[in-house]
Amino acid sequence: MSPDNTSSPDASSLHWVFGYGSLIYKVDFPFVQCAHASITGWARRFWQGSHDHRGTPSAPGRVVTLIPQARARCRGVAYQVEPQVFEHLDFREKNGYQRRSLPIRLEPCGAQVSGTAYVADTANHAFLGDAPLAEMARHILRCAGPSGSNRDYLLQLADALRMIGEEDEHVLELAAAVLEQSMGEEC
Repeated sequence: MSPDNTSSPDASSLHWVFGYGSLIYKVDFPFVQCAHASITGWARRFWQGSHDHRGTPSAPGRVVTLIPQARARCRGVAYQVEPQVFEHLDFREKNGYQRRSLPIRLEPCGAQVSGTAYVADTANHAFLGDAPLAEMARHILRCAGPSGSNRDYLLQLADALRMIGEEDEHVLELAAAVLEQSMGEEC
């Protein structure tokens, strides 16, 4: 215990977690430090179904997962956390996501650390897979769940990515398609 009666975590017990979706903008867990970060060999895609946050079991929303892709670079935010944070994150990311160990490059220093990302692979029960952009946009516009509308999830992620300087073509094109379709519905 330090002289001011607060304890600092033992650095050897800390873990890095890579956020590439809502973990970028909805940080509802304690962390020791955070940094802009990236991973290589993975692409962010709206191919995972959400039965519990942005949709329902009968109408799952679409949320992001990581898909292996050679030479791809996915930017997000890395959080250094104490081990007990995983209990919360495991519950939050329960709908088809599994922890996956991978190297994370911290920015701007370029240091590489071992870390964890939650990945929903193609074999999980909620995987939706690829679809034409217009179809994914229609799907997102009609879905909502306990955490809010699927549209808001997409647009909040697009804004959060812009804030960290990430120009994710898949997310930005999908956000533009959703906005275009929603404006068409208002007319």
